[in-house]
Amino acid sequence: MHKIVKPKVTLVGAGPGDPDLLTIKGAKALAEANVVLYDALANEELLCYAPKKALKIFVGKRKGSHAYTQDQINQLIVDNALTYGHVVRLKGGDPFIFGRGSEETGYVESFGIPTFVIPGISSSIAVPASQGISLTKRGVSESFWVITGTTSARQLSKDVALAAQSSATVVVLMGMSKLEQIVAIFQAESKGETPVAIIQDGTTPQEKTGIGTINTITQIVRDANLSSPAIIVIGEVVADHKKSSGFYKELKSMHNKQLVYGKE
Repeated sequence: MHKIVKPKVTLVGAGPGDPDLLTIKGAKALAEANVVLYDALANEELLCYAPKKALKIFVGKRKGSHAYTQDQINQLIVDNALTYGHVVRLKGGDPFIFGRGSEETGYVESFGIPTFVIPGISSSIAVPASQGISLTKRGVSESFWVITGTTSARQLSKDVALAAQSSATVVVLMGMSKLEQIVAIFQAESKGETPVAIIQDGTTPQEKTGIGTINTITQIVRDANLSSPAIIVIGEVVADHKKSSGFYKELKSMHNKQLVYGKE
């Protein structure tokens, strides 16, 4: 007799990079997977939670290099669910924060396949926190924006200009290619001295951080050779990073992290 396949799909947020930041529920879902489709920003160490016999398929997308198009990924999820049963779609950060998670669940559900979502820790909050940067702070920042640096039209989000007019902390994901535009927008609001942190490969041993101001950050990025994947944090709360310097020097020693600071 043929085994009856019961298709289902679980979207699992892999967290910001450190494999220890995967949720327990995410690990349990991986342990029950027949197939895992994983992204470039999902730490491959997490695949150890899946059964050895489970298929592991890399479907990562990076600027200029796509293993599959989004339409192909959508169809791969469906095809593997119908063929093998439980598909875990492992996505970096949280699948519903600039992760196209709702597009994937919508497509899968159109085939009558049940879907489940296990949230992940978003890099937008975890990476600054790992650097001692609190996105909100009483008397300093009452709110924060999380903005994509590059829209589906490959343009800088117009929300950056709106955020620059506020006193909120601004976190920009996927914005490194638009850094000079972002700097110009904040300079136009007379915020050239606003502190900025750029954190590449956050929460991983490869982490590199550049700390400066709107006026100095582009040179710091060039000097430190910072690149994607990285997040940009803009706001007065970034100044707290240096107050935690002793703690992070210890982390640097433990994890071989590289910290690059702008001149005061």
